[in-house]
Amino acid sequence: CAASILTYFRLYSHAVFPIFITLDKRRFVSQTTGNLYISKVDFRMCLRLPAITPYHFTLPYFFFIWKYPADIKVKFPDTYALVGQNVTMECFALGNPIPQIRWKKTNGELPSNHDVSMAGAHLHLYNVQYEDEGTYECEALNSKGKDWHRAPFPEWTESINSTEKDISSDYTMSCVASGKPKPRVQWLKNSYAVRELSHTLFTLAPSAMVDALPGLLSRDSGMYQCIAENRHGVIYANAELRVIACAPTFEHNPVKWRILGAKNGRVVIECKPKAAPKPSFSWSKGTELLFNSTRVLIWEDGSLEILNVTKADEGHYTCFAENNRGKANSTGSLSITEATKITLAPSNADVTVGESTHMQCAASHDSTLDITFVWTLDAHAIDFDREGSHYERNLNGGSSGELLIKNTQLKHSGRYTCTAQTPVDNVTASANLVVRGPPGSPGGVRVEEIKDKSVRLIWSRGTDNHSPISKYTIQCRDSFSQEDWRDATTSPPDVEGNAETATVVDLFPWTEYEFRVIATNTLGTGDPSSPSPKVTTLEAVPVVAPSDIGGGGGTSRELTITWTPVQPQYYYGRNFGYIIAFKPRDGYEWRKVTVADPEAKHYVHKDSSILASSEFEVKVKAFNSKGEGPYSLMAVIYSAQDVPSKAPASVGARALSATEAIVCWLPVTQHTVEGYQVRYWRKAEDSETSSQRVVVSSRENQTRLDNMRPDSHYLIEVKAYNAAGYGPPSQHIQIYTKKAPPSRPPKITSKKLKGTSVNIAWEHVEPFANESTIDGYKVLYRQAGKSTGMLFTTGKRSIDLPMHKDGDYIVEVRAHSEGGDGAVAQVRISGNTSIKYQHNTFIKMYKAPFTRQKII
Repeated sequence: CAASILTYFRLYSHAVFPIFITLDKRRFVSQTTGNLYISKVDFRMCLRLPAITPYHFTLPYFFFIWKYPADIKVKFPDTYALVGQNVTMECFALGNPIPQIRWKKTNGELPSNHDVSMAGAHLHLYNVQYEDEGTYECEALNSKGKDWHRAPFPEWTESINSTEKDISSDYTMSCVASGKPKPRVQWLKNSYAVRELSHTLFTLAPSAMVDALPGLLSRDSGMYQCIAENRHGVIYANAELRVIACAPTFEHNPVKWRILGAKNGRVVIECKPKAAPKPSFSWSKGTELLFNSTRVLIWEDGSLEILNVTKADEGHYTCFAENNRGKANSTGSLSITEATKITLAPSNADVTVGESTHMQCAASHDSTLDITFVWTLDAHAIDFDREGSHYERNLNGGSSGELLIKNTQLKHSGRYTCTAQTPVDNVTASANLVVRGPPGSPGGVRVEEIKDKSVRLIWSRGTDNHSPISKYTIQCRDSFSQEDWRDATTSPPDVEGNAETATVVDLFPWTEYEFRVIATNTLGTGDPSSPSPKVTTLEAVPVVAPSDIGGGGGTSRELTITWTPVQPQYYYGRNFGYIIAFKPRDGYEWRKVTVADPEAKHYVHKDSSILASSEFEVKVKAFNSKGEGPYSLMAVIYSAQDVPSKAPASVGARALSATEAIVCWLPVTQHTVEGYQVRYWRKAEDSETSSQRVVVSSRENQTRLDNMRPDSHYLIEVKAYNAAGYGPPSQHIQIYTKKAPPSRPPKITSKKLKGTSVNIAWEHVEPFANESTIDGYKVLYRQAGKSTGMLFTTGKRSIDLPMHKDGDYIVEVRAHSEGGDGAVAQVRISGNTSIKYQHNTFIKMYKAPFTRQKII
């Protein structure tokens, strides 16, 4: 009993369930067979599947489920896959408690690219490789026991199913199993081995036993079992055969009570009683017995067919069925209606893409019947809901079904059929719609006859979409501009619409190209073809020379030659480089040098015999493995100059402060001087190599030195220089920087408001022994937030500053000495506050003259 309940249900695609089954570790649907498996059943699983399935499943109230070991029912077969494919293997077991599914690989670990889902029932292998090959095993385990399966286990490829058959009919049961080694198959009936039956024929095949039962008898009913076995295991297939014998009965399927037929049409009245064995049939109209004739035919299955029916055929028709167990009859009434006729048929139409058109269709029909119109395009029904943007029905009354086609596209071309149908009959009428538009894309583009600057292109014609192709456009793109297609030059320049080949010219040698073809007709230009396979043109001698030849300068005894390199598309071949030719202006023999780098921009020739500032003629050309190209235009350049031969004279210097000095000199008169370098360093503490440097142009003869150390002894020298290098240095000049300025800021002692001015006072700053003597004080008066303002210099220790009415102001005071400016002291003055305080003080003093006030 439990075994029959713990089984599976086959799901049918047309079945409609009111509640969808949730898949979990207890319930599983095989994605290979579609079967539903339930490992453990309880009262929550009580249900009744719709009648369209062959099983009904309910549990009685006294039902009790006992515990039993895991039993694998879904077993994966031998699996073959290509490298890189994904593979899914299934394994599911029945059992109580619900079994756990585990996977392993018998000859190693599971691949790293695996995944397990559906509570273990699915093993997924992604991007399989050769090393993933092997024997995989699934194990089902619960507290009552375990079961396991490996791929070579036998697997049914054809099995038996329960069925009902009429007595005396013929029936064949077939079992086919696969596996390695091939399984041995045997049959059981009601748990007993099938050997011989007087009316049974057995045929044994290597992997299948076919049981053919001619002329079924009642005793052939029973449970049949097919068993396939090899050394890896045993599988079973069970089916019940029920042999039925009964007298004819129309209880569940009587003749249709009212049958309608269209005038001059064809009528079929079905007669399908339940009967076993198959009965014999006869028909009558009223009391008149019917026989086969040119208009009347009684089919083998009992149905009655009447051709070219008229009103005279109306009446009651009775079907009689009889076999050796009894007989029965059933009666229906036939009524004849007016035939449906097309009164306005659609006409052929011819439109351009984007235009709209309509197909007419109207029909006459029996007024007692409803009529509908169905449109098809090339035998496929038009879905007006999904294709509403292009199709619309114009229902002008019940007898019209005009079709409006909007914004026609090429895909709307074809044969349109209007079907006017009633419950009794239908008639059709058809017309063709031609949609003309730009041509389709050509196909099969390939390249032949590859040369250095040309190729021959071949393609296949695309669809012309009902408008002849007038011309083709060839496009190409090269490896230097992969995103940009451009129109190619062809020979002849215009490619006619009937051509399927063209020569593309003016290509760059030794360049990778791909091509595509575009067709054009009077209605427009179509989509381009798919690109051709990439090809590389042959090599050729370069024809482009480097440009912008120039040079000159450099160090002494050098000749520097420069140029703009040739762009890669003009290399025209492998082993690309440059040949540089040069000679003195008055010389006759050219000297040549090879530069193998295609991206080189200059060449420096060193020769001790080259005179400074000598005039040379220079030219450059390109070469590759095919040969040498033309020379560039000749250019005249000069060899490097000699370094200046004279040192600056009359060098003088003066310290400006503790950290700054100024130095000046007389310019060197040589025209090759480009500038001067001034070096300075502390005599005792620094080395010449760590000296500080200032560089000025040849137009200057003095400069300022900064970042010097206070109270230090410095040495200074000046050199002239040009592109060839530095000339001799001047004599060393010695200077002493001033002592450092005061490091302490003044201490502000007071700020007093005096009418429209404010008085700021401070204490005198006493310098340290290593600091410069104070010469006076600098006062910067600026608005808060700004860096500039009014600067005052004074030898006193106070100052009167104008008072501003609005905003805050900053007063900065610092000591001044020959070593520079000292540290800063600051004080803030608020204009509004001071004025308002002054006004309030004045009023208080007037009202209370004995009160003393001090304003700071």
